[in-house]
This record gives sequence, C-alpha cells and structure tokens, in this order.
Amino acid sequence: MKMTFRWYGEGDCIPLQYIKQIPNMSGVVTAVYDTPVGEVWEESKIARLKSLCDEAGLEMEVIESVPVHEDIKLGKSSRDKLIANYAQTIRNLGKFGVKCICYNFMPVFDWFRTDLHYVQANGAECLAYKEADFRKLDKHNLRLPGWDESYTPEQLNGLLKEYEGMTHEQLFENLVYFLKVILPACDETGINMAIHPDDPPWDIFGLPRIVGRESDYDRLFAAVPNKHNGITFCTGSLGAGRFNDLPKMAAKYASRIYFAHLRQLKFVNETDFYENGHQTSDGNVDIYAIVKALVENGFDGYVRPDHGRNIWGEDGKPGYGLYDRALGAAYLNGMFEAVEKDGK
Repeated sequence: MKMTFRWYGEGDCIPLQYIKQIPNMSGVVTAVYDTPVGEVWEESKIARLKSLCDEAGLEMEVIESVPVHEDIKLGKSSRDKLIANYAQTIRNLGKFGVKCICYNFMPVFDWFRTDLHYVQANGAECLAYKEADFRKLDKHNLRLPGWDESYTPEQLNGLLKEYEGMTHEQLFENLVYFLKVILPACDETGINMAIHPDDPPWDIFGLPRIVGRESDYDRLFAAVPNKHNGITFCTGSLGAGRFNDLPKMAAKYASRIYFAHLRQLKFVNETDFYENGHQTSDGNVDIYAIVKALVENGFDGYVRPDHGRNIWGEDGKPGYGLYDRALGAAYLNGMFEAVEKDGK
C-alpha cells in the first residue's frame, strides 16, 4: 500500500513540508480547486500542482476529486458535453502520472453531518451526526453545517426541485451511462476510477443514494465490469450504516479497492455517532479486521487517514487538521506493517 494525505492545494494551511515529515508518507491526495465543475482541467494547473508536490518530495498519484456535474447525475441533455470534458480531464491528468481518481455520485450533498464542532469529553473537537438534529431541519429552508457557503438558498431549492421524482434506478442508470463513456479514457491512461460511498449511506432530503452497501457494489460491477471501475473504501461512510459488515466487504472487494479512507466512528446510540481517533478501541469500526482483510486479499492501493479530530489546540479545517491525521497515519502504518509481517 501507499500512505497518502489529503492536501487542499496552495490554500491549505498545512504546508507540504509538514506532510512530508510524517513517516512513510508517499504522496498527497489533491485537486484543482479553481476550475468550475464541468469544465476541463487545464494542463498548466495540473502541472503547477505536480511541480509543488515534486519539490516537496511527494507523489501526486491520487486526485480527490474531479467533481461530477449535477446535470450528469440528473441525466440532462447537456450531459454528453460534460462527460466529454470529464474524459478529457482524465487524459490530462494521465499525462502527469495520476493513477487514481476518487469521485462520488451523490446528488447535491457529497457528505452530511449535523455538527462540525462536537466537543468530546477530553476536549477534542470532531464531526458528529445526531438524528434528532437532522429531523429538525426544514428541507425548504436548509441551513447545513459546511454547506451554507456552497449554495444560495435559491440554488439549493432549485436543485432539490430538479431531483424530485428521481428514482434509485434512474440515478444508477445515469451512473452507468457516465462510466461507460469515460472508461475508454481510463483504458488509455491506466487511471482507476474509485467511487466514494454515499455519506451517510441512506437517502436524505428525498435524494436517492445508490452506493452504500454490499449489494450496491455487486450491482455496479455487474453493470460495468471494466477493471478501471473501482472503489474508494471509506470506513466512516460505510460504517455509518450499521447494516454493513466492513471486514467482509474489504475482503470481498480488495482487488477493486483502489483507495482506502480509514477512519473511526463511535456510536452513542443506534443512530447518533461522532468521529474519533483511528484506533480500533476508539470506536465501532474494527480497523484491525479491515486492514487484515485488505492485506490478506491482495489490496495494493492507496490509503489515507481520513477525518481526524482537532486536538492540542489546533483550529484546523473540520476533519482535516494536521495532528490527529498524522497520528492516524502512524497508527495505520504500524497496523499494515504488523499484518503484512504476520502473513509472511
């Protein structure tokens, strides 16, 4: 496996040299953030990112993400041009050594929590979900943590209106259509597409979710068997669905898991949870069993420590501070080393 770290480009408060200092850190997971969704990423912008990573001694082999335009998810007549642009972006990324693209096919919201600043008993701050707070939200006047600056109320209401009546089957068909058009570009470049699971893995605000459980992956691989069609195995997203057996899924899909987001959740009841330190003992996600299943079934992809807490007084981007993710990387490095050596 290759250990990586999410980096939000030149605007990130965490310098690349700090990331390089984390043991066994091979590269960063990043993206071009100033290109409107649906437009082709310019080679000059990709080259700029690549040069910064090279100078820091870090690889840039994983992109997270190239966003999928809502018109593609909706299946509008404009999708063919937008998908062609996406395919060209894949080709452009391939010229700079990119090997994996993490993306999602979630309508409107690609993640959701009710609290970005949940304070734990020990003073650490993290992301959390509380069902009672979710039920208080007014779909027609949404004020969402982390999303208030992404859409104006008019834009959000308009998008939600467009999705009214969208079925799971229609959304799945639009995903399959998208993949079948872009995969020739993946065949040309060798880039793997790694779809991120829905976060959380159930419908919200009447929006269908189609990638959140074992049967969803079986259906996707049956419809699009091309080996470049793969998974981002996010233990936090999938783990929020208590119906998922994560070690079993890690073993079953190891050869199609090209990217693994490893993080921890701690449930406080059947529905409510907060994100905690990465260790297995810190929550309900069996990180050890998942790593063991990945290693024993031939996983050879990219890993990154996913959402961390803000600790030691750090006031970082929620989920993406330096300290706790660095601790997570150290823990995961040790876990992979131990499991790999035990297997020899």
